[in-house]
Amino acid sequence: MTTRPIRLLGDPVLRSPAAAVTAFDAALRDLVRDLFDTLDAEPGRAGLAAPQLGVAARVFVYGTRAGRGHLVNPQVTARSGGQTGDEGCLSVPGLAFPTPRALEVTVAGFDERGEPVTVAGSGFLARALQHECDHLDGVLYVDTLTGDVRRQALRAVRAAFPRPAAVRPDAARRGL
Repeated sequence: MTTRPIRLLGDPVLRSPAAAVTAFDAALRDLVRDLFDTLDAEPGRAGLAAPQLGVAARVFVYGTRAGRGHLVNPQVTARSGGQTGDEGCLSVPGLAFPTPRALEVTVAGFDERGEPVTVAGSGFLARALQHECDHLDGVLYVDTLTGDVRRQALRAVRAAFPRPAAVRPDAARRGL
């Protein structure tokens, strides 16, 4: 079992779009295993993306009551409905805010061996899939918030991560 440290808000890898995976090799399988091991060490968490381990690759794992798996080079291919529920993130620890998401999503990608995979989820699984796909684009859930919830989140993030280096320059202009 190999767990890795989770990167926190302020680490540039969290704010950069991850690169597409081109080699479906032993290194990728090791990364997927490390992602699962690290996720499993965090009870109650639903997913973990490679950038959260400092690896700028389009890979994530997920594990909810509705299913467990991984996706490489995922793309959301369908969204429908809407839901809002508290959402948190291992890279922004200790905080959770009501976050709007699609109620149902379909995500297509590949497994660790390069075989096509499609995952359809609703409710909490849909939330987890969207959250992890966002990580691969350099987006944190707090970036998606609006209105009063966004203002509350920004205050909490500033208190929890007070250093100016904790945010990317363009995020500072947007209030993060």
